[in-house]
Amino acid sequence: MRKTHKMTLTAMMVAIGTLTSHMFYIPIGFAKVFPMQHFINVLSAVLLGPYYAVAQAFTVSLLRNIMGTGSLFAFPGSMIGALLAGLVFLKTKKTIYAAFGEVIGTGIFGAMLSYPIATLLLGSEATLFGFIPAFIVSSLSGATIGFIILTAYFKKVGERGGLGWKQH
Repeated sequence: MRKTHKMTLTAMMVAIGTLTSHMFYIPIGFAKVFPMQHFINVLSAVLLGPYYAVAQAFTVSLLRNIMGTGSLFAFPGSMIGALLAGLVFLKTKKTIYAAFGEVIGTGIFGAMLSYPIATLLLGSEATLFGFIPAFIVSSLSGATIGFIILTAYFKKVGERGGLGWKQH
């Protein structure tokens, strides 16, 4: 895929992520969990690679914060999940592992990095393990949707002799 195509697809995913973030969220404790962001992270990690996925996740997080529909926790959660999903997919070429990368990157590492944000920057009383369940629920639901969509996509593309990526 050419760089122009990747940039255009990234911009479209940013628009979708930003517009759908306020429609599909679950408030849990300090955080709002956004399954759509994780769905988009898996799509961009697989279709575009880790660097475009991180750029997409950062841009959506920034726009959501500017619009007041997100929180500071969106940055570590979405960006680490997108990076790990993209790197795991680059190594394995399997979408199921990209989905797991998203869940581990966001649900564990992103949650752990959100703890200092809550305590130091926001002055909130928070527990480290309070973030992990919320982030895992959000990322697991979004990554599952992403995996299902990509599996169907690659099956259809494979029937037509398309891109040649492995589907799982």
